[in-house]
Amino acid sequence: MKYYPNFSDVFDDLFDSGVNTTKANTMLCDIRETENTYEMNIALPGYKKEDIALELKNGYLKVSASAKKEETTGRIVRRERYSGNCSRSFYVGEEFTEEDIKAKFDNGELMISVSKEAPKRIEKKSITIY
Repeated sequence: MKYYPNFSDVFDDLFDSGVNTTKANTMLCDIRETENTYEMNIALPGYKKEDIALELKNGYLKVSASAKKEETTGRIVRRERYSGNCSRSFYVGEEFTEEDIKAKFDNGELMISVSKEAPKRIEKKSITIY
């Protein structure tokens, strides 16, 4: 029988799934190519639409999200959900404008559609999430 000097050690063994929790703040993204667009689906569970921002600058689409810590009573025995800021950047090309990119957030998933053809030069502006 294993001796557990601290109650939280029990949870370390019971719930150790081998998951690398250092990647908890990584935005998992799938990118699919269609005939006219690139479709990006980014998993952002637990985030609210107003906590997500998209910015297009110098050909890079930057996706940022900020999760706030939950206020709870009692001592946290184990915390696996990430709270804080995370971001990823994707190179889309310098010809793109905000009008060439569409974004929608639904049920913890950010869906971004980027046109394959971009006729205009970009400036730094924010992209609205619908």
